Amino acid sequence: MTLHIALTGGIGSGKSTLAKMMVDLGAGLVDLDAIAHDVTTAGGAAIEAIRAEFGDAALTAEGALDRAGVRARVFADPSARAKLEAVLHPIIWRHAEQRGRTLEAESAYLLFDVPLLAENPDQARRFDRVLLVDCPAELQIARVLQRGSMSRAQIEAIVAAQASRAQRLALADDVVFNAGDLAELASHARRLHALYRDPALRRGAM
Repeated sequence: MTLHIALTGGIGSGKSTLAKMMVDLGAGLVDLDAIAHDVTTAGGAAIEAIRAEFGDAALTAEGALDRAGVRARVFADPSARAKLEAVLHPIIWRHAEQRGRTLEAESAYLLFDVPLLAENPDQARRFDRVLLVDCPAELQIARVLQRGSMSRAQIEAIVAAQASRAQRLALADDVVFNAGDLAELASHARRLHALYRDPALRRGAM
């Protein structure tokens, strides 16, 4: 059976860049962030459940999730965050599994991009291996600052709210330390691609 890999890492770690490199080599990619966005757009699969739990105040005038408003609310109130996760996670995982099944026949192995895996470590049991893209927190902040979409204070708050490097490392089977250039990251991608294509790692052979 096709090997299922959880790909994780903090904001600015370079996880998405590594994922693209591995897809170019033949991996299938299931992006849980993209699925979360799809199911919370107007008419998305999670909208009615969000409305039932949080009311219309959690939605925009168009009927999509009010991301900025809800983000502020859950950062300030851990119980609200837990309720939102209880609503969203089963729906997101169901869609992720469906997406994975469509990709299995055409992919050397499957990468599931799971940014918050260390925040929900029980989910690691869904996978054959966990691949972590790791880098120092200051480098994470510098990379996100270059995007120009958030202030340093906003980025630091996100980094602080996410799991620690130690928590991520405790879950990982494979670690890419991404503090170098793109050529170095591409070398890691080729090494991992060869590893994950090894028949000895396929599901049922572990």
